[in-house]
Amino acid sequence: MNRRQFMTAAGAGVAASAVAGVEAAGRPEAARGARPGNPMAVSTYSYWRYRADSKLPVDQCIRLAAETGFDAVEILEIQLHRKDRAYLQSLKRQAFLAGMDLCGLSTHQGFVSPDADRRRRNVERTIASIELAYQLGIPTMRVNTGRWGTSGSFDELMERRGMEEPLPGYTDEDAFPWVIESFEQCLPVAEKCGVVLGLENHWGLGRTPQGVLRIVDAIRSPWLGVTMDTGNFLEDPYDRLEQLAPKTVFVQAKTYYGGGVWYTLELDYERIADILRRHNYRGYVSLEFEGREDPATAIPKSLALLRRAFRFQS
Repeated sequence: MNRRQFMTAAGAGVAASAVAGVEAAGRPEAARGARPGNPMAVSTYSYWRYRADSKLPVDQCIRLAAETGFDAVEILEIQLHRKDRAYLQSLKRQAFLAGMDLCGLSTHQGFVSPDADRRRRNVERTIASIELAYQLGIPTMRVNTGRWGTSGSFDELMERRGMEEPLPGYTDEDAFPWVIESFEQCLPVAEKCGVVLGLENHWGLGRTPQGVLRIVDAIRSPWLGVTMDTGNFLEDPYDRLEQLAPKTVFVQAKTYYGGGVWYTLELDYERIADILRRHNYRGYVSLEFEGREDPATAIPKSLALLRRAFRFQS
């Protein structure tokens, strides 16, 4: 190539770059090479929902999630039918070959108890779950406060809209120090393993945003944030979700196609996504399908709904 040919080619390149720059100006996310939206996960719970006839093994859930087009899978620990090292490593390999992340572990523990020995056992159980997440390469784990247990069954708790009376002789004020102390015992292991704990707005002391934030703010650790469940505020959810958004490290998104098992909420996901964008949340959104429709049709519809809502705005 002589000098004249070189200059002609360079000029054409500059012109092409200028055109590309003008086109990209209307698509700033594309110009920066950013992903189009929050990564979409699905909880293995979506394929089970505690139905006795449909407790799919986690490896089957990963396969279904990959076929549907999710980016990641959140594992419900109670759904793991095996926890031996060989099986856990096979799950990691399966997800890797499918181009997916194992992004979350959802656990159960209860620190709302005056029985110190019971709380100690639940601390040990939670630490074991943190170490399980570490073995699976999972970066965040859903945790709960636990609840008083005075409402009996979960169905009865749902009939009461998640509210229950404390044990005789106690109040919620007694329980907050128990929960805070218990989480403080878990956090050194969480830091060592690199697993961020996310306290969910679940039931018990986590039934309100004030309860969740009282615990998180009291501990003030980078290893404890909030797992936001979009379906656990049964009245006036949006203002409550906004209160949690600044501390949110993981999002569980409920859908109810076919009508909910315990209740049905008409959630505006465009509005919820806007709340999270305003607080710069760019992490995982994990589907928890909780409706009566066949998951084979409801889960793909849910994924499409969430991808539309959680696309990043220019």
